[in-house]
Amino acid sequence: MGVRASNLVLKKHTRINVDAHKTRHYTMSQKRIDLISEMLNKNPEDSYLRYAIAIEYLNIGDRNRAIKELTIITKNDKSYMASYYQLGTLLEQKGAKKKAIDVYKSGYEVAKKKNDIKTMGELSEALLILNVYDDQPY
Repeated sequence: MGVRASNLVLKKHTRINVDAHKTRHYTMSQKRIDLISEMLNKNPEDSYLRYAIAIEYLNIGDRNRAIKELTIITKNDKSYMASYYQLGTLLEQKGAKKKAIDVYKSGYEVAKKKNDIKTMGELSEALLILNVYDDQPY
């Protein structure tokens, strides 16, 4: 087999392996989504479960569902700090800059009340990257 033919076989083999990996990853994430959904049906107020399902939706590329779940958390459990940065980032990626800024700002205020320096820093940095310079020490 010549170099050119072996390269074609290698490319085809690599593509098949990548496709199989994506399918396996999707299937595993879908199984976790199903399991977490069952648990959420029993305990819909559980922010940890809701955050976990949002991350699984991200893993399969369903950003809109992830945004929906993270939005629920920021409305129902304002103290669940991880949701603000994640939601803001997804909104930015979607092109909803104003909404992202609002999420970052409200998360910053909650973090400030909790004296959560790490989250304040993350959200401040996100705001600075978006060129937001209010009277706050972002």
